[in-house]
Amino acid sequence: MTDLQAILDSIHAELLPRLGEGKVADYIPELAKVDPKQFGMAIATVDGNVRSVGDADIPFSIQSISKVFMLTLALGKVGEALWKRVGREPSGTAFNSIVQLEREEGIPRNPFVNAGAIAVSDVVLSGHAPREAIGELLRFVRYVADDESITIDDKVARSETQTGFRNIALANFMRAYNNLNHPVEHVLGVYFHQCALSMSCEQLARAGLYLAARGTNPITGHSVVSPKRARRINALMLTCGHYDGSGDFAYHVGLPGKSGVGGGILAVAPGIGSIAVWSPGLNKVGNSQLGAVALEMLAARTGWSVFGD
Repeated sequence: MTDLQAILDSIHAELLPRLGEGKVADYIPELAKVDPKQFGMAIATVDGNVRSVGDADIPFSIQSISKVFMLTLALGKVGEALWKRVGREPSGTAFNSIVQLEREEGIPRNPFVNAGAIAVSDVVLSGHAPREAIGELLRFVRYVADDESITIDDKVARSETQTGFRNIALANFMRAYNNLNHPVEHVLGVYFHQCALSMSCEQLARAGLYLAARGTNPITGHSVVSPKRARRINALMLTCGHYDGSGDFAYHVGLPGKSGVGGGILAVAPGIGSIAVWSPGLNKVGNSQLGAVALEMLAARTGWSVFGD
């Protein structure tokens, strides 16, 4: 059996001299305050074990990683009808691009670019007040992580609300094309709060386990989604989870993954486990610079790539 703790310790030791590489997401004022020299990594395996290294117990803003959990909720509500409103193709453009949205008449390219995630939030909002939709997400994430202590960071949510002009533009644009059914401010209220979910690597790795275990949480035994749906969410994470860096991530790491501008990445090794890594410094396309390096090292040392070892 692979000694995962030894592998994590060796990755951490090798990356220590590089801590602080990349640039924190300073366009969200609260995230600009984060110490870039932090690094954490955790692996939750389908047998229920969690191994971790570094700052894996420190909560951080998961940002766009929340889009995976919201997508799961939206598919639970409307199933395949979701794809009438959101595409399933890689974007090849920045996560907050408005150009593509205009060309494609208000239908976002996939559920992981910001416009797509805003449309997904609109679906989850159906029949709810914004506060209820946010509560539903929080309950779901606590359920899949088996951890009631997970919270939303109100300071980060407020910071995003005050500076999210590009997201406000994207939402208004989709509303103009009749691809949002609720008032823009309600949808964005949900979206900004979901991005402000605060989780540690250990919590995030546990939360992602249902995607590694054919839709079932192996720790609790609860079925979360069908095996087919888990497989399809993983497929979208592999092709679209890192914005215009998705191809590069698939090439180097070879695992379904979803990044967030808080510096976190959730990756899935189907049938094996779920991995969360956090390093706040981002590369030029908005993905954790050292997080991606750490996952590439992990995939190389374990042979976990979905494309073979």
